[in-house]
Amino acid sequence: MAKVVEKKAGGKVFSPGRIGKLELRNRIIRAGCFEGMCPEGCVSEELIEHHRAVAAGGAAMTTVAYCSVAQDGRAYGHEMWMRKEIIPDLKRLTDAVHAEGAAASIQLGHCGYFASRRTIGHAPLGASRKFCLFRLSFPRVMNEHDMANVREQFAQAATMAMEAGFDAIEVHAGHGYLLSQFLSPYTNKRKDEYGGPLENRMRFPASVIRRVREAVGPDYPVLVKMNTTDGIRGALEVDDAVEVARRFEAEGASALVPSCGFTAKTPLMMLRGGVPTWMMAWNQTNPLQIIGLLLFGRFMVQEYKFEELFLLENARKVRQAVNIPVVLIGGVCSVDNMETAMNEGFEFVEVGRAIIRDPDIVNKMQRGEVLASDCDHCNRCVAAMDKGGVRCVALTKGLKPRKK
Repeated sequence: MAKVVEKKAGGKVFSPGRIGKLELRNRIIRAGCFEGMCPEGCVSEELIEHHRAVAAGGAAMTTVAYCSVAQDGRAYGHEMWMRKEIIPDLKRLTDAVHAEGAAASIQLGHCGYFASRRTIGHAPLGASRKFCLFRLSFPRVMNEHDMANVREQFAQAATMAMEAGFDAIEVHAGHGYLLSQFLSPYTNKRKDEYGGPLENRMRFPASVIRRVREAVGPDYPVLVKMNTTDGIRGALEVDDAVEVARRFEAEGASALVPSCGFTAKTPLMMLRGGVPTWMMAWNQTNPLQIIGLLLFGRFMVQEYKFEELFLLENARKVRQAVNIPVVLIGGVCSVDNMETAMNEGFEFVEVGRAIIRDPDIVNKMQRGEVLASDCDHCNRCVAAMDKGGVRCVALTKGLKPRKK
């Protein structure tokens, strides 16, 4: 594992912080990284243990991801969807996290046009009739009734999350998910009041944030994950993202998590690093997806060079535009990275792969045993999520990290 060092970490990173009225024991949040541990959309013992271990490892809050607000918002059969039947098991998860001294958040979203027709049983919903290469299909264009229905699904999912004991929710409005599909001119070609200028494209996503805030009350923490860029020509870019951030704050967001990338078009932009195409193909169950990844994987899943703090520049613009906490995500690998984020004015950081590789890394950093993760960003953990759940493949196979 990581090299032992003598320097002890300190400063703001390991001091308590607040999101609304929620006090967290430090400034490190486990990012919402899809676990692949929800067979038939239900909570598994593996999911509970995964997040308990993260909490025991020192993170201030762990984010359960991805939970669809409805059955028809799922991309895979092993994605959770919020409903009354799973609340008792979710309560066991939050109880396990709380017993370790951490808070629990759950990421709520809807896949929109890249939901799986095989999983949901009908054509997916979308902002416009945009062909989805990821699914080789067109969506059904949403009307006012659909929007009202989805708006209520987000609100109901949020109240059920509260009932299950979650301390916060993270509304997913980035990465090409449904709310992001309305925000992005790449997928929003509407000619009505929900398309065209940014003010129109923000209308439906903003109404969802507003409805969620109404449902959970004035004090409950509502984080919103959003894009600063889609990574596609003619799509959402950072200047628009700044305006979106201001609007989300006005509608009741407690904190923002500025990210990037479009799952159906630029899926690894939000992660950077290796592209384990063969492993991704091997772990699929749909023959068409296996063949597609083997033949066209390098075109469908582009490679982006990994750099530490790769979202800092764009996130800085968002932070300067709002008065609520902004969480820095993207290439946060070391205590030095975290201290840089705090010095830049970010209140929290979200960490994904470093915690997947070593759930105890936050404790080790605070004790001064390590100052940085030895994750090599190979992204084989991402491929593993479709077969057995997300994990550090290098560790399970007894391999050393690849040279960076």
